[in-house]
Amino acid sequence: MTTAQAFLNTSHIKSIGIKEGRKSAYILKELESGRAVIPANKRRAGIDPIIIGRNFSCKINVNLGISGEASNLREEFLKLEAALENGADTVMDLSTGGGLDAIRKEIMARCKMPLGTVPVYGLFSELKDITKLTYRNMLNLIEKQAAQGVDFMTIHAGLMRKHLPLAEKRVTGIVSRGGSLIAGWMKAHAKENPFYERFDDILDICYEYNVTISLGDGLRPGSLADASDAAQFGELETLGELVLKARARGVQVMVEGPGHIPLNGIEMNVEKALKVCHDAPLYVLGPLVTDIALGFDHINAAIGAAIAARAGAAFLCCVTPGEHLGLPDLEEIKQGVTAFKLAAHAWDAARKLNGAQKRDLELSRARYAFDWEKQFSLALDPARARKMFRAKRGDTGKGYCSMCGENFCAMKNSKKTFGPGKAAI
Repeated sequence: MTTAQAFLNTSHIKSIGIKEGRKSAYILKELESGRAVIPANKRRAGIDPIIIGRNFSCKINVNLGISGEASNLREEFLKLEAALENGADTVMDLSTGGGLDAIRKEIMARCKMPLGTVPVYGLFSELKDITKLTYRNMLNLIEKQAAQGVDFMTIHAGLMRKHLPLAEKRVTGIVSRGGSLIAGWMKAHAKENPFYERFDDILDICYEYNVTISLGDGLRPGSLADASDAAQFGELETLGELVLKARARGVQVMVEGPGHIPLNGIEMNVEKALKVCHDAPLYVLGPLVTDIALGFDHINAAIGAAIAARAGAAFLCCVTPGEHLGLPDLEEIKQGVTAFKLAAHAWDAARKLNGAQKRDLELSRARYAFDWEKQFSLALDPARARKMFRAKRGDTGKGYCSMCGENFCAMKNSKKTFGPGKAAI
């Protein structure tokens, strides 16, 4: 209720209403219910707002950031530009090396979309030893990032000491970077998760700056063998508890979903997450439907993402081709964003949301009319489509492509039989 009232009659609601084709009253109802969130820090000026919720168009996030191993700032800015050009709705700065505050400031200046972070990364980068984390430096860093203008933060508050013995039984242990760090802290100090213990204080900070909390899945499965196990679902129960705490404090909240899930388990996982977490927007990484797709994990994950969106996931985190091999380069960012844009569009088109199905119809008409330039303009990646066509044909002037050739072109022969048809409309 607090969040909805804060947004009432603002330009954010108006802008979202135009983009989503929804009335302000409907948007406010979804915000009030907690089924949707608008990540928009009150310190961010000029942000292009979006709404994340299962009853709106499916959104995608792309992860960027400097690594202490292999990365440079100029390349990250090129990746950011490519991600936005190819349709990313939000960006997460997962930097773990270099001057993190300066990097984040530069990314914000270049990105008008909502920006997210994972505070425990910043803590580890500063402290170099996670066991040195204290309640005070944890809260100080969260407030510093909130004051800087971060719109949403992944908070790994659901991973509890009681879950650690369950994770020990896994094939791949804890694959969440944040989850593994917090597990190490708990074991070293024999104390409960500090993000859970001081969650009320974190909520106070997020309320002050209107930071949306994304409850991190520190125990997401990193292999099919570990999917839907007691550790994953134990953490999920805690996340459901934290969703209610956040809502009671007037803080927007969404929940992060599983990682590696077999194809026949995705729908159950999404439905369970929505039920246990009181219909909070679900933010999924993939899910990846197999463990063997090294070099093709953008396809692997996009398959799972489309199924998860259909089951009720509202927010998809892009996975790049080399997700398990190393930091993505510029081309991999483009491929990952395009694959996930395809997954999101597929579900939006099925629901006839936000003009998605109309775009498919327009491209089909252009295809039947052999209007190549219009086809390119409507494609997910116009430059790639145009380049591929010209490499195969070298021109755009003839009424057929090289797949069938002139005499075997089915659409050309259909025109002889039926005339121009609806393509002329």
